Amino acid sequence: MKTAAIAGVGFTELTKSSGRSVLDLATEAGRAAAEDAGLPLSQIDGVVSFSVLNDSVSSEAVATSLALPGLRFVMDFQQGGQSPCFMVQQAAMAVAQGYAENVLVFRALNGRSGVRVGSGQFPGGASQYRYPIGYNAYLMYIAMWAQRYLHETGTDPRALGDVAVAQRAYAELNDRAILRKPLDMESYLASPMIADPFRVADCTSEVDGACAVLVTSLDRARDLQQEPAVIASAAYRAGARPGLDIGDQLLYDDYTRNFTDLLRDELYGRAGISASDVDFAEIYDCFTAVVLMGLEGLGFCDRGEAGDFVRSGATALDGSLPVNTHGGLLAEGYLHGMNTVAEAVLQIQGRGGSRQVSRHDVGVVTSGALADGSALVLTTDR
Repeated sequence: MKTAAIAGVGFTELTKSSGRSVLDLATEAGRAAAEDAGLPLSQIDGVVSFSVLNDSVSSEAVATSLALPGLRFVMDFQQGGQSPCFMVQQAAMAVAQGYAENVLVFRALNGRSGVRVGSGQFPGGASQYRYPIGYNAYLMYIAMWAQRYLHETGTDPRALGDVAVAQRAYAELNDRAILRKPLDMESYLASPMIADPFRVADCTSEVDGACAVLVTSLDRARDLQQEPAVIASAAYRAGARPGLDIGDQLLYDDYTRNFTDLLRDELYGRAGISASDVDFAEIYDCFTAVVLMGLEGLGFCDRGEAGDFVRSGATALDGSLPVNTHGGLLAEGYLHGMNTVAEAVLQIQGRGGSRQVSRHDVGVVTSGALADGSALVLTTDR
């Protein structure tokens, strides 16, 4: 920890139909991250990525497309939203241990015009029991957790709408966001119910696009183009019996808490901080309920108080803890949380533009929704 940093970020345009191959998108984002850092592509010796339902391309393919001279570290992880922070952690470990010098971490997919995770099939050991009863879409799995969370904590379902409204306000300031139309509670409540308690505005916005970040040593990052986003801590946790496959969490003990509750102490302990030291948070938000669980799991508010916390304005740009300053996956677009990591980097570097938070020395970013996931603490180089 604190020996590696993120030195650059790269994006493609986020669209509903790219008309391009996933390899082309990944190549553009990777090249953009290197250019942002001011590092020649010839010095990149590691590439890391992840995919779901075979919706992406291999790290080696991207290395070839970028004409990298060789690789010392490569990784392709077959997981979803749990992955971005974990992949950055793996890249940082490789750099810290001398297995690579500069590692590109990317996510690329035609997630709207191609393979759509939101309506995709998830084969596995438990699918033979899910599909015959119609329990077959990812939003249903999260909705079950959301219902239990609302029931156990007594949270008003309108709290989900508070999250959607708060994040749309950020998206209005974000040129990359796929949804920039203002949203208020009246409009939220008028939107159709998709899977109780989720309405349309509670659900992530699937897009075509790519995002990449460049991980290098802190010493090297200090000599590059942007201020380093220091990787002060990283953690991954999965509770007991997380499930037989991606669509089954029926053996998990508590549907009202997610992985953030498990990794909080380890995450903060490694960084030498507490929740009160965090200036802003970028919380994985495939659906609104995950933000409420994350706020409580990370210790920003007490059990059952996340809804009131958001409604109070605490997560707004001028609030005590700005949250999902890019509009989140709900409004910027669903790049499986890689863009959530990138947004945290931009905020740490002071490059958030009109949505830049005033205090940005310490930020927390998470990846994942339910039984397992990962997180990072990023800090300025001070």
